[in-house]
Amino acid sequence: MKYKYNLPVFILLVSVLALSSCKKDFLDVTATDRIPTVTLETDTAVFEAFVINSYLGTRLQSKEAEGTNPGFGRGFEYSMWSSLTDESIYNNDDDTWLIQRGQLAPENLGALGALWGRSYRSIRECNYALSVLTKIQMSAGRKKRLEGELKFIRAFRYQDLIRNYGKVVLVGDQVLGLKDNLQDPALFKRATIKEGMDYAIAQLDDAVSKLPLDNSGEWMAGRATKGAALALKSRLTLYAASPLYAAGSWEAAVAAAQQVISLNKYSIYQGGYGNLFLTNQSNESIFERLYTKNANHVHLEIANGPNGYGGWAGNTPTQTLVEAYDLTNGLPANITNPLYDPAKPYENRDPRFKATVLYNGAPYRERNIETFIPGGRDSKDGNDNWNTTKTGYYLKKFMNDAYPLQNPWGNAGFQPWIYFRYAEILLNLAEASNEVYGPDAVGAGATMSARQAINMIRSRAGVNMPPVTAASQSDMRTAIRHERQIELAFEEHRFYDVRRWKIAEVTENLPCRGVIITKNTDGSFTYTSKIALDGRKFETKHYWLPIPRAEILASGNLLEQNTGY
Repeated sequence: MKYKYNLPVFILLVSVLALSSCKKDFLDVTATDRIPTVTLETDTAVFEAFVINSYLGTRLQSKEAEGTNPGFGRGFEYSMWSSLTDESIYNNDDDTWLIQRGQLAPENLGALGALWGRSYRSIRECNYALSVLTKIQMSAGRKKRLEGELKFIRAFRYQDLIRNYGKVVLVGDQVLGLKDNLQDPALFKRATIKEGMDYAIAQLDDAVSKLPLDNSGEWMAGRATKGAALALKSRLTLYAASPLYAAGSWEAAVAAAQQVISLNKYSIYQGGYGNLFLTNQSNESIFERLYTKNANHVHLEIANGPNGYGGWAGNTPTQTLVEAYDLTNGLPANITNPLYDPAKPYENRDPRFKATVLYNGAPYRERNIETFIPGGRDSKDGNDNWNTTKTGYYLKKFMNDAYPLQNPWGNAGFQPWIYFRYAEILLNLAEASNEVYGPDAVGAGATMSARQAINMIRSRAGVNMPPVTAASQSDMRTAIRHERQIELAFEEHRFYDVRRWKIAEVTENLPCRGVIITKNTDGSFTYTSKIALDGRKFETKHYWLPIPRAEILASGNLLEQNTGY
């Protein structure tokens, strides 16, 4: 299955919005790398290709989108979103450390610098396409689906704006041009968070009524469905009810999650937690980005692999994340746990640990990982030691061992990037239901309690962790937050979760820790904690990103900056 719009010919279509007719003279030439506006507005095949290409964005800064244009979020980039949190650090910085250290500013947002511009560019493209859709000759059914897709994409972009900047400018269906009054203060008025959430959710409700339940055929693979729109609605309603937003209700979040569940289309994948992220269009995946050899993206295995294999370390898991994985009896990994052996700290862990993290002694490809010193092949004593992990760990999740690590160009990196999956929906329902009804009551219209939802995830084949035993609402809240940290690690949730729960002033002010593993003469190991990235800092203002200074200036200073910047 493939994203047809990844083919290079359709990437060219992004630039069509910049075209306009002009008076002919002898200097006019027809550009060969553009498609005229009139073609887009009359040729149904070209127009549909433009809509499909709207799932992608434009590359606006360095170190992003190798091979194909970026999708939503950072996904499979060199530095992933996890490396802006306590999940990992990006070994070679790539403009992530300044975010970790609270140094981001309107003039420098580091790896997050393209969010505002790319989102509004995409919204304008969607608005333009919607304006063309009313005029183009096409069957009513086909128009209906394309309208649903465009409203879904537009809502996704508003999600990225709202969850990063809070109050956003709602432009409606406007398609502004250079001839419009771009100094009108109304164009830069930021709506309240509730207004923004309500607008995006209403767009999704409309999209649901127009989108199909299933995709069919290669051309449709990876495009939005009812499930995708409802999954985004579930996420937004959960965010809206959370302490940071305070713009919705937990009851609405329960209802939205239940809408996805009631489709009876998705379930927990039983083929192994690690395999889930290597499998295109599994029964758990609701919406994902698919890749082909004709549309390369970052070669994950070499980008994140151990230096002893010729890898570049990339997004290296932290000791904080490692310690979050309980042992198989469901209790924390510490000396009070009878299953915990400090001489073998990685044994008896929640199986998701070994599917997510490469640790000293982990079997990997043709040998075991060696991050110990002295002499470990994946330590600073190994080859290519400039790529040695700073935390003592490497990333396992998403990596496909069947792909070549060395010289992978064109022959690796074709895993799907999953935007929404069923486990997230169950966690959304568990969190919202617990806040309203407590751990065990089944809410109005729902089909399961918070406890049942979270235990469905923990009983996944190959995971089989004990049921959650939390009795009180408070304890269940802690258990659900912990489960999100483990189940959704590296999937672009942690950054937003700690903010919407308003605990980032705790979690993001702790140093990124790693481990030094020393091999003793008797073959045993000594584990010593270390600081892998110092200076981490989070202030109240960092709950929202600053709007780029260039955007403020372009508005004639009419656009309001976020507080503190």
